[in-house]
Amino acid sequence: MRVCTIGTGYVGLVTGACLAHIGHDVICVDNNPAKVELMKAGNSPIYEPGLSEIMQTAMSTGRLQFTTDLALGVEHGEILFIAVGTPPLPNGSSDTQYVEAVARGIGEHLTDEYKVIVNKSTVPIGSGDWVKMLVLDGVVEHNRELSLVGASSSAQPNRLAPQFDVVSNPEFLREGSAIYDTLNPDRIVLGSNSQKAIDLMLKLYAPIIDRHCADPDAAKLPAVTVLATDLGSAEMIKYAANAFLATKISFINEIANICERVGADVTQVSKGIGLDSRIGNKFLNAGIGWGGSCFPKDLAALINTGSDYGYDAQLLKAAVSVNQNQRTLVIQKLQSSLKILKGKTIGLLGLTFKPDTDDLRDAPALDIISILIELGAKVKAYDPIISPQAATHTYLSNVNLVASPELLAKDSDAIVLMTEWLEFQQIDYQQLAKLMRSPLMIDCRNFLSATELTAAGFQHVGIGC
Repeated sequence: MRVCTIGTGYVGLVTGACLAHIGHDVICVDNNPAKVELMKAGNSPIYEPGLSEIMQTAMSTGRLQFTTDLALGVEHGEILFIAVGTPPLPNGSSDTQYVEAVARGIGEHLTDEYKVIVNKSTVPIGSGDWVKMLVLDGVVEHNRELSLVGASSSAQPNRLAPQFDVVSNPEFLREGSAIYDTLNPDRIVLGSNSQKAIDLMLKLYAPIIDRHCADPDAAKLPAVTVLATDLGSAEMIKYAANAFLATKISFINEIANICERVGADVTQVSKGIGLDSRIGNKFLNAGIGWGGSCFPKDLAALINTGSDYGYDAQLLKAAVSVNQNQRTLVIQKLQSSLKILKGKTIGLLGLTFKPDTDDLRDAPALDIISILIELGAKVKAYDPIISPQAATHTYLSNVNLVASPELLAKDSDAIVLMTEWLEFQQIDYQQLAKLMRSPLMIDCRNFLSATELTAAGFQHVGIGC
C-alpha cells in the first residue's frame, strides 16, 4: 500500500520505517530540511536500536523515501499518518498547533482520491472530529484559491469535494524496543466511524496482525488482537493505558517507602503481589519514578481534560505527586549517609529516563542534578549514550560529563545509579570503590546486587529494602 507519515519524530519515523520494512511504499514528510537530508543518507536522527538498519534496508529497495514536500506525500499516500509532536502547555493541556497545521495542509493538497487520515500523535480526546473539520477547512481554502484562479482566467475552476475518513490509531511503543513493539504488538486499536477506513487499516496491518513479520517465537502466537472503537474511545485508550501504568509505578513506590519504615523488602513484596494474575509483575519495580515524554504529558493532559469537564482526577494527581516526591527521596538518602552535601562530589551513573534510549525528557536525573547543585554539591555523570561531546541539554551545563565509570568514581563521595543500563552490571565495582573518597552506592533502581556491592567494598543503599 502507499503510505505517508507526516512528522519524523520518534513515532513517525519508527512507524514509517517499519511499514516500509513489511513491504509498503512509504514517504516520510518533515519540514526540517537538514533532518530530511540526514535521513536520506540513511541516518536516524534519534537513538533507537535497529532503526538505522531498517531504514537503510527499506531505502535500498526503494520502499522508503524522505521529503519536505507535503503535497508530494499527500498525493502519494492512500493512508496518511499525522505523527507530529503534541508537547505539553504550562497548564497541562496538549499543544496541538502542529496537528492543526498538518491537518489544514492535508486538506489543501487533497485530490479526488479517497484517503484515510490517521491520528498517530497522542491528541486530546475529541481530536478526530476536530481534525476532520480542519481538513475540510483546508479543502475550502484550496477551493477558494481555485475560484480566484478561475475568476482571473477563462478556465473553469476545478472545485474539489474529496472523500476521506479520520482514524485514531494510538501508538504503544516503548523507547528502546520500538521496532519490536511495532512489529509484535499485543494489540492494535483503530477508532473510526467508517468501516471502509477500518478495512483499509486492517489491510495495512495484515502482515503484523498475522505475525508474518514477527520473530520465530512470536510467529507461533495467535493473531494480534485488533480492537475497533469509535474515535473518542480510541483516543481515551492511549491516555488511560499510560495513566494506569504510571499509577502502578507510583503505587509500588509508595509501598516501597512504607517497606523501609517497617523493615520489609519491596523487591520481595513486588514479586509476591505480581504473582497474582489480577495484578501481574510488570511495572512493579520500585525506584526513582517515571519520566520520559509520555507519562508526564499524558497524565497532565488527562487531568486537564477532566478539569475541563468538571471532574477532579484525584487519583491521577496523587500518582503525579508521589512520583515527584520520589525524586527527592534520593537526596534524603544522600544526606542521611553524607550529612552536608555542600562541597561533596556526587557521581550519577546514567542520565536517560530509561535504558536503550538517548531521551532526557523529564528524566529524574535532571531534577536530582538541579537539587544537588542548589545544595552546593559538585555533580559528575556517566551515560553510555549521552557523551561529553553529545550533551547539549541546558540542565547538564553544570555537570562534569565523563567518558567512563572509572572517571565517574574517581574522588567521588557517592555514586547514584539513575538508569538501569545492562552494561552497568558488568562494571568492576571493586575497582570503582578504590577510586572513591567514600564508596557509597545509592541504587535508585534496585538494579545491582547488594551482596556483590558490599563484597566490593561499597555501602549499598537501595529503594524500599
